[in-house]
Amino acid sequence: MRFNRLDLNLLVALEALLLEKSITRAGRRLNLSQSATSGVLSRLREYFADELLVPVGRSMELTPLALSLIDPVRNVLLQIKATIEIKPAFDPATVFRNFKITASDYVTTVLLSEMACRLPMVAPNIKIEISAPDEIFHEAIERGEIDLIIMPKQYLRGVHPKEVLFTEDYSCVVWTGNTAIGDTLNMETYMSLGHVSTMFGHFSQMSFEEVVLQATGHERRIEVTTDNFTTLPHMVIGTNRIATMHSRLARLFARYYPVRLLPLPFDLPAMEFAMQWNRFFDNDPSHQWLRNLAKQACDAKKDSPSATAIATADSEARISAPETLVT
Repeated sequence: MRFNRLDLNLLVALEALLLEKSITRAGRRLNLSQSATSGVLSRLREYFADELLVPVGRSMELTPLALSLIDPVRNVLLQIKATIEIKPAFDPATVFRNFKITASDYVTTVLLSEMACRLPMVAPNIKIEISAPDEIFHEAIERGEIDLIIMPKQYLRGVHPKEVLFTEDYSCVVWTGNTAIGDTLNMETYMSLGHVSTMFGHFSQMSFEEVVLQATGHERRIEVTTDNFTTLPHMVIGTNRIATMHSRLARLFARYYPVRLLPLPFDLPAMEFAMQWNRFFDNDPSHQWLRNLAKQACDAKKDSPSATAIATADSEARISAPETLVT
């Protein structure tokens, strides 16, 4: 199909060239040979009367015109995709579909696991691919490469829609055999203990509690750092270390591991977790279904028995029952 003498199929190739800034990598993305991709670039250069990609040293850079085309070309392709792929009706029970969701291991454990449990009953042919956030997740949303991203609302930006799913607070987690902490925890003891904390990305982004503490002039003695949330409890077991964790995840671990929860000895603001999606898929019935599934999973967690009550009951059962070795 042509529009104003431009073969619209070339827009897909143009986007790949603008993103990759390499004929070889763009060819891989398009499943074309290097010579075929070079031919496509020649046709685009002729149409736009611009080089688009120019060699600079051993790499290639975009011309000013090419830079100005990145957002318009992406938006045109997303609009076409949304228009063509949208269906007047969506039946999750019969459709075959893959959804891509970006979320941390914390969100995966406390929320997406519930969504995954529901799929076989309501959508047996739908698959969910989960990936961890990276430094360029905003670009993935812009390009429509992921269907949903779920993370703290404060980290979501741009013009794309978002909706809060739940609010989370924090708890301290210690080993049940910790000899430095009794039934209560004050700030002096908290600061004197060794800590397990998280750091993410190439720039070693600090955990939320560390940012808050440093802002108030406190500096913890961090003995262990990890790049995910679900390993935090493992690093306190058998030690006098302490970890500050999302309460939902902490309560879950308290059901199965020899750890106990204590209130924080300082004020740490609760955090809103939200989902975000590309605006071009806002009215797509399949995306609306996926977002509703996420909200239903949140509601199911709210309606289930109190996690705190379960953790307490399990702890009491462990105390009253004879110790057994579980392998």
